[in-house]
Amino acid sequence: MSELRFVHLGFGEDAVDYREAWEKQREVHAARFADEVPDTCLLLEHPPVYTAGRRTEDGERPLDGTPVVDVDRGGKITWHGPGQLVGYPILKLPRPVDVVAHVRRLEEALIRTAAEFGLETTRIEGRSGVWVLGDPVEERPSYGGLSLDFDPRLTDEEFDPRLSGPEYAPSNAGQRREDRKLAAIGIRVAKGVTMHGFALNVNPDNTWFDRIVPCGIRDAGVTSLANELGRDVTIAEVLPVAERHLREVLENAEPRPREVDRTPGAPVRSPGGAPAGAVPAGAATGATEVTEVAAGAAAGPAPQGAATA
Repeated sequence: MSELRFVHLGFGEDAVDYREAWEKQREVHAARFADEVPDTCLLLEHPPVYTAGRRTEDGERPLDGTPVVDVDRGGKITWHGPGQLVGYPILKLPRPVDVVAHVRRLEEALIRTAAEFGLETTRIEGRSGVWVLGDPVEERPSYGGLSLDFDPRLTDEEFDPRLSGPEYAPSNAGQRREDRKLAAIGIRVAKGVTMHGFALNVNPDNTWFDRIVPCGIRDAGVTSLANELGRDVTIAEVLPVAERHLREVLENAEPRPREVDRTPGAPVRSPGGAPAGAVPAGAATGATEVTEVAAGAAAGPAPQGAATA
């Protein structure tokens, strides 16, 4: 890929309002499509805000009526705010875009970033983003004398973790020794150019996630670098490390278009041979194709050569 330009929009007291950053994304997206600017990654912090992708259900939103910004990315609801490093890589990719490969590259850069701070992270089959794996189910602590194979989140379709106190709060997943998400990814691709991106939890107040069902996932939670390392970690520490790994991964990548089998009824396959069930159904391949990938939804198997930690 071409050289990647980084733009720091604002951090801390200069955190950028979500709608303002969204408009900036659209401006850069249009300029990148017209080849007026190089591939660009916007890096920033947001003031506290909930954003909901197109697949968000009513039962996943805040119960108290807290405002939510509905956005044009894939996926479901999440939170952005202080202590979270947000990145919006706006890249022109070969068309039809291999969306899954793009997600895998973002994951790889974030996995490497966490590793540099001494934290081992990985991918989870069917769930995009970067994860800290929990203990095996049989080794996890039980609550109230109940075994976790009786977990109501898995057996009761009407179970609502937002109403069930700290025992099932997403922010307490580490205490339950469950899988927990360190970084979420949700993107949009229009006209062969990416938008939106990732949110890496550095040292946020993760209880903000307890008001929602983060990414629509009820049986896992969220974490942060600070929580996992047991020490304070700042955005200022993480920013240059994340930037370096994003540059290494994205600039050294050789993106290829997603291969399309024109045989009637044949499944679409990625360059690595993976079934395109990983690519959202209905994604067009014409001049104005728009493709979305969920933050936390299935993103399919990793392409050949992608690390799986």
